Amino acid sequence: MGGKQKENEAYGKSAKYDPSFRGPIKNRSCTDIICCVLFLLFILGYIAVGLVAWVYGDPRQVLYPRNSTGAYCGVGENKDKPYVFYFNILSCAVSANVISIAQNGLQCPTPQVCVSSCPETPWAVSVNQYSGTVDKVYNKSKNFCLPGVPPNMTVEDSLKKELCPPFLLPSTPALGRCFPFPNVSIPGYPDINNTSVSDGISGLLAHINARDISVKIFEDFAQSWKWILLALAVALVLSLLFILLLRLVAAPLVLLLIVGVLAVLAYGIYHCWQQYRALRDNGASISQLGFTTDLSAYQNVQETWLAALIILAVLEGILLLMLIFLRQRIRIACALLKEASRAVGQMMSTMFYPLVTFVLLVICISYWALIALYLATSGQPQYIYRVPDSNASDCQNVPVNKSCDPMASTGNFSSCPGLTCAFQGYSSTGLAQRSLFNLQIYGVLGLFWTVNWVLALGQCVLAGAFASFYWAFHKPKDIPTFPLSSAFIRTLRYHTGSLAFGALILTLVQIARVILEYIDHKLRGSQNAVARCIICCFKCCLWCLEKFIKFLNRNAYIMIAIYGKNFCVSAKNAFKLLMRNVVRVVVLDKVTDLLLFFGKLLVVGGVGVLSFFFFSGRIKGLGKDFENPNLNYYWLPIMTSIMGAYVIASGFFSVFGMCVDTLFLCFLEDLERNDGSQERPYYMPMALMKILGKKNEVPAGGKKGKK
Repeated sequence: MGGKQKENEAYGKSAKYDPSFRGPIKNRSCTDIICCVLFLLFILGYIAVGLVAWVYGDPRQVLYPRNSTGAYCGVGENKDKPYVFYFNILSCAVSANVISIAQNGLQCPTPQVCVSSCPETPWAVSVNQYSGTVDKVYNKSKNFCLPGVPPNMTVEDSLKKELCPPFLLPSTPALGRCFPFPNVSIPGYPDINNTSVSDGISGLLAHINARDISVKIFEDFAQSWKWILLALAVALVLSLLFILLLRLVAAPLVLLLIVGVLAVLAYGIYHCWQQYRALRDNGASISQLGFTTDLSAYQNVQETWLAALIILAVLEGILLLMLIFLRQRIRIACALLKEASRAVGQMMSTMFYPLVTFVLLVICISYWALIALYLATSGQPQYIYRVPDSNASDCQNVPVNKSCDPMASTGNFSSCPGLTCAFQGYSSTGLAQRSLFNLQIYGVLGLFWTVNWVLALGQCVLAGAFASFYWAFHKPKDIPTFPLSSAFIRTLRYHTGSLAFGALILTLVQIARVILEYIDHKLRGSQNAVARCIICCFKCCLWCLEKFIKFLNRNAYIMIAIYGKNFCVSAKNAFKLLMRNVVRVVVLDKVTDLLLFFGKLLVVGGVGVLSFFFFSGRIKGLGKDFENPNLNYYWLPIMTSIMGAYVIASGFFSVFGMCVDTLFLCFLEDLERNDGSQERPYYMPMALMKILGKKNEVPAGGKKGKK
């Protein structure tokens, strides 16, 4: 008893009874004001970075395709010409640097022109048309020449100077560009065949035939989006049912899961014994096998199965002893899970609060993505003279690769056929460009800090709502009318600084992890074994530190929501309270994790199985209006349904997990503050009082005494 008392004193004294305490404190003041001001100043700076990026950035270069001169297709003077047509797409297959999306978009060494529509039929210039003029040979339906070509120029001259295309391939628009059909051939052009055209398309898209895949994916989503939404609705219903049914089956379900784990371990022990007995007489030993990198060889070694048998037996024994000696704490955990389900049932609006968090996260991530895009595309466009390799000998006097003006005429170099003033990239000079790296770092820091703050806001708001449920003596009569909205307003008004403080600590650790991952990636090829081991240890330490800070922040936000104190005091009080009840914490945490893992498995697995049988055609649709969709890749809607079900289940179960953690801290405070007397009654449910052997004294007349 003395040792336990000293241990409790090491983690602070128990909470004292406060007759004025009625749940989350109403009269509170602003906390962590300095950090609040710092956070608001940072947000103002974040907005300023966005304005700088908006002023100097030019995202059109990744949103719209460009022609040979760098002009955008689909905007400005080319508003009616949204597609890029490539004179000879076969040259894209042999380009040394085919794709540079960040600076040059999808480019290849052939003239490109903005067109209103792509060619629909194959066509090629015949030999007897070389002497004809451009306006006659390239009539309106075939006029894909560069702008400004003299109509009376001969076709032969236009082809030499690469002002007009020698042939047209039937194409379809995709990604703002005209992509020809692979299976096409033109008489007189043996180089144009299925293989060469496919190579050109593959080269243009970095060896990925994005046209076919993207079109098929779009078709599959268009065919199956209604059924995907139905699968997500099933996931939502299953998640709600699982949480609400915990009020009835929490204890049996936990017992079933524990028995299931014991049964799996028992079967593992039996299987290992059978394998060991079979190899004991005629199998190889570890001394005979020696060391080998072929891990499958150890399956035929008797010591392998003996070691596995011993490990599983030890785990089975530990789990049985825990079940025996911690049975009362497991019962407490089950009662808290049941009470959490009851709290969620009384405040169903909390189940949909993740939608608010999701919207805020989308805003934060989208804002950062736009800033990064605008910053990456900042700078003035630069143009250089470019000459085809085939005409290089005729262009000795041309300042190739020197800067030029795309609006000026190239008539001074008329002896150089195919000369163009081509877009090269964007300049790196100017205020925004010189500070580009620092601005991007500021944006990344803003992303992490705002995202962590939004997550902290959600945890604190939910904690305030569920705490008001626990500290309502007569449920549901004493529960506030709008507990969620009240907690939201209270958190924003008083505790923005505390949330920013906790989010900043977590952000610094996450930034450190990102930097370490970047260093590891850059030095991976030159590292020796010792360096890799050191970096791995650092990464492991930072991962553990991040997990601990998330755990500490989560409980600190609960204490902030209840008592309204600053972050450091709340974190200290929460940590000491948990350490005074460390065994209960471990048991509740593992039981809750096991239960929620089973719930996610049930929801995601159920939706995945139903989606597989339906989209693969094993389950037939309901009538003519509800037929199975005809899909190119039936696994695509299946994976979409599974990922969507996982997101929905995670959102719902995160609310339930926050409810369990909040009620648990309130329960521990209740045990320390109250004793069941008329002046200090317990707020815990009757099931918990029964497990602990406690009860509230009923005053004369059956009314509740003074709290």
